[in-house]
Order: sequence, then structure tokens, then C-alpha cells
Amino acid sequence: MNPQTIKVACSNCNLRELCMPMGLSENDINRLDDLVATRRKIKRGTTLFTNGEKFTSLYAIRTGFFKTCLATEDGRDQVTGFQMAGEIIGLDGIVNDHHTCDAVALEDAEVCVMPFDRIEELSREVTALQSHVHKIMSREIVREHGVMLLLGSMRAEERLAAFLLNLVQRLHARGFSQSELVLRMTREEIGSYLGLKLETVSRTFSKFVEEGIVEVKQRHVRILSTEALQRLVNHQAACH
Repeated sequence: MNPQTIKVACSNCNLRELCMPMGLSENDINRLDDLVATRRKIKRGTTLFTNGEKFTSLYAIRTGFFKTCLATEDGRDQVTGFQMAGEIIGLDGIVNDHHTCDAVALEDAEVCVMPFDRIEELSREVTALQSHVHKIMSREIVREHGVMLLLGSMRAEERLAAFLLNLVQRLHARGFSQSELVLRMTREEIGSYLGLKLETVSRTFSKFVEEGIVEVKQRHVRILSTEALQRLVNHQAACH
């Protein structure tokens, strides 16, 4: 693949500031462009990588939406996270050179493949890239830690409120609306992620609708009162 075509892609990509370090010289950007080996299209419902697979690359999501999940001992799927355009996926493989979860596309998606040995090589020479990779990793750790806290002690309404706020905030950073979102995942997947039964998720959504906090039309959610959602989450934080 001609690096020139990729260069144009990286430099003109509207997710560039989410994906790449800020303040790079043109020379550094050119070298980063060489780093993106290829793009891969992933069909809805198929996996980008699976648990136990050898880790070789990180993936920057260009378009689409993913979930990461693990099969539990009783054969169920435990959802461990949702990832969207502009986020990096595959960090789970760094620790012991194998992926520790499955990444499944929730809609047709496209990712930029970034071979990890090339990232490490370039990181040694481009300090901005090195600190950027560290920042991405620590952001993931912080996010996961936040989720653990969230799930540890929250009631169903608090969990769902925190989930919706987090999702809309991440989408807003990508230029989407601050109050409207289309859920790419099913109620069941939300429940699996939040540690709630499917009927609890549905009941909680209905409660939010009754209280005038959100409007729900199938997968389309409109947040009518961000403040009400924040109050639910902050009330929880205040209890600690």
C-alpha cells in the first residue's frame, strides 16, 4: 500500500486530534503515517480479534462501534466495554502478548491497523508519540477503574445514568449532539456491561421516561435533563 495514500488519510482524518498527539512536526506526522500499515473493514457481528489471539497491533477505530467481551465459565458473554470512532482498541494485549477479550463490531466498522513493534520503535524517536501512547493507556485504566467503582456500589438508576452521561460525553467530543444518541448496543449488552438484568435495564429506561429525564424511541435516546442524570450520579458520589 502506498504510504502517500495513508498520509492523506491520516492528515485529513477528522479524528486526527483524538488519535494522534498534538503539536507534531510535519516530519513526525509523515513518519506516523508510515506507521499505519493498513485499514481493515470489519462487518457487523464479526470479530476484530479474539481472546487468546496473539497481540501484534493496536487499532484506531475510524468508523463504527465495538464491544469487548469475555465468555464466562457458564458460557455467557460478559461485556467489558464499548469503543467508538476515535478510540484505540487492543491495549489489552500489551501485557502478555495475547488478547484477553473478544472485540466484536456492533455495526460495520473500519479500523487503522498500527503494528505495535513499529509504535514502540517510533516512540523511542518521537517523544510526543511515546507520551501520547502512555496517555491513551492511562486513560483506559482510569476509565475502567471508574467503571469498577460505578458498578461496585450503585443502584440501577445510578448505573444507567452514569452510562448514558459517559456515552454522550464521548460522542460529544467527536462532534455529535450533547443530548441525542443512537444506542449501537442492545439493552441486553448494556445490562451485561452494567451488571444488571435485561428487565432491570428496560424498567430503568421506562422510569427515566416517566420522570421526563429521557425520551426513548427504540435505540434513539434523547436526554431531556442532563442535570437529573448528573444529580443521580453525584448523589452516589456524595454517599462515599
